[in-house]
Amino acid sequence: MSKLFAINDKPTIIAGPCSAESRQQLLAVAESVVQEPRISMMRFGVWKPRTRPGGFEGMGEPALQWAKELKDKYPSLRLCCEVARPEHVELCLQYGIDAVWIGARTSVNPFIVGELAEALRGTPLAVMVKNPITPDISLWLGAIERIQQAGVDDIAAIHRGFSTYNNFGYRNNPLWEIPIELKRRLPEMPLLCDPRHIGGRRDLVAPLAQMALDLHYDGLIVECHPDPDNALTDSAQQITPDELREMLDSLRPRTYNETGPSDLQRMREQLDVIDAEILRLLGQRMNISKDIGTIKRAHNMPIFQPHRWQQVLDRQMQAATDIGLDPEFVRELTEKIHSESLRVQK
Repeated sequence: MSKLFAINDKPTIIAGPCSAESRQQLLAVAESVVQEPRISMMRFGVWKPRTRPGGFEGMGEPALQWAKELKDKYPSLRLCCEVARPEHVELCLQYGIDAVWIGARTSVNPFIVGELAEALRGTPLAVMVKNPITPDISLWLGAIERIQQAGVDDIAAIHRGFSTYNNFGYRNNPLWEIPIELKRRLPEMPLLCDPRHIGGRRDLVAPLAQMALDLHYDGLIVECHPDPDNALTDSAQQITPDELREMLDSLRPRTYNETGPSDLQRMREQLDVIDAEILRLLGQRMNISKDIGTIKRAHNMPIFQPHRWQQVLDRQMQAATDIGLDPEFVRELTEKIHSESLRVQK
């Protein structure tokens, strides 16, 4: 059996609504998906784990019944949805779903992943594993390894960003270095990007998708909805099928530079993207420093506060030691940033 997820020259594109809300809505999206040859699979939410109770939690099995109707109407259509319990896997098999993904709230829990792995053992389902909500590459690797140990060999990883104290303007902090490290450790595993969960806004979907392709991700998983503003879940980050088509037209997958080793060129391009992200974060930091300066002046406070500066420096030096960076290099870098911060506060 051929794999649904394979690394090749063309990015894998998965698209569909965050949630299956009605038969009509699902059919409208499917009609667009089957007409777009660049889309290889349609996604849709069946069970929606919500952070707090009281929200729309998905249609459950009726959504799978609608999906079966789509499969009957479009035999070539491939479908995928999220699973969080073993009984979800059983229902997906019953209704002919082709692939499933394990969500960020699930991949963080080794016990639940272990139960899902056993449910997936011996099935034909392809599996995608989203990064856990916490920025811990070991948890992500552990979830993938548990699925592999169950005998599933058609697996892909999905980068959807991480929940951190400061998400720097994103819904979920991308922390690109973590999926890059995952790709280094598992070079043969397809890596997909979920730009809408990272950005949280539809205007960020396209630039984040392009950044993922710049980093040589193997594909994208995107939410599209015929009426995003009135979607029952994640309305701010879904795009219309027409907007999806425009985005696909605008994306530029990167090719390796043939003048040097492909691995070297790929790594250089990754550094370029990381460098750009460092500059963006520095710019954001200086903007905050300006606001701090305004507050200090309004309250007649000194710009330089030695106790606070020593706390920052000690924290950075300890963090440098923890991750294996040269503490003196980090000291010099932190002092440079602090000096510029004091300048803009004035």
